[in-house]
Amino acid sequence: MSSPAISFEFFPPKSVQASFRLRDCVQTLAPLDPTFVSVTYGAGGTTRTLTHEAVDALVKTSDLNVAAHLTCVNATRAETLAIAKDYKAAGVNHIVALRGDPPKGSDGFRPHPEGFDGSIDLTRALADESFEVTVGAYPEMHPDASSQQACIDHLKAKIDAGATRAITQFFFEADTFLRFRDACADAGITAPIIPGILPIENWNGVQKFANSCGANIPQVLQDAFAKAKDPETIDLLATAQATELCDDLMTQGVDHLHFYTLNKPELTRDICHALGVTPKQSLQNVA
Repeated sequence: MSSPAISFEFFPPKSVQASFRLRDCVQTLAPLDPTFVSVTYGAGGTTRTLTHEAVDALVKTSDLNVAAHLTCVNATRAETLAIAKDYKAAGVNHIVALRGDPPKGSDGFRPHPEGFDGSIDLTRALADESFEVTVGAYPEMHPDASSQQACIDHLKAKIDAGATRAITQFFFEADTFLRFRDACADAGITAPIIPGILPIENWNGVQKFANSCGANIPQVLQDAFAKAKDPETIDLLATAQATELCDDLMTQGVDHLHFYTLNKPELTRDICHALGVTPKQSLQNVA
């Protein structure tokens, strides 16, 4: 079994210290030769400027294929498309198009009166502007969806609107993804669906994150982390859990894995190494 293609998600830094952390994250993971890396967009568009700055810096200082997240929360169509055109001017032609989380304290997503209705509308507009568009997918029901079938129908509508691939929300059991992949195929979705992998860097944080987005944590995983006390054991458990999950997916034909790095690269690097993804050496360094 050959090693998979990989991609990474980064957060835009909100402080000088975080900027150094992002730089270290990129330097650690870039040698693994990712297909692309993406930079997230905060709830309610709160990191709009920071995301643009981080994307611009990555384009200028690395050879990475950089994708920028873009949402349609709290912005007009004109404002959103202006941001997209700024990305294109900076050399970024790949956008991860998402509806976006509503601002904190609000009671749910409401389209801007002059904005995009949601991710389908946004995807279509970006595709019309000749962007490569990646969208989100939910192997477990999205909190705002009426059913899992509704999630699949929504994904198909985004693909039909011009998206070229989808990346899933994280999950903890291979069967969760595989069932979803099969259901998408049954619905006529032929675009690649890339599983999103969240290495468990912080167990308490992951539990909160999973609860907010509807991701199920298997009891066996809860029991294992409850018993792990010292940092070394926790790191070994996290590496083993994610490596086994990825290996199970690869056994079932998955050839691309997308890692949510949380700008903490060591665990993601170790998992990639365990999967056979090793640093690529340039010819100029080989003598």
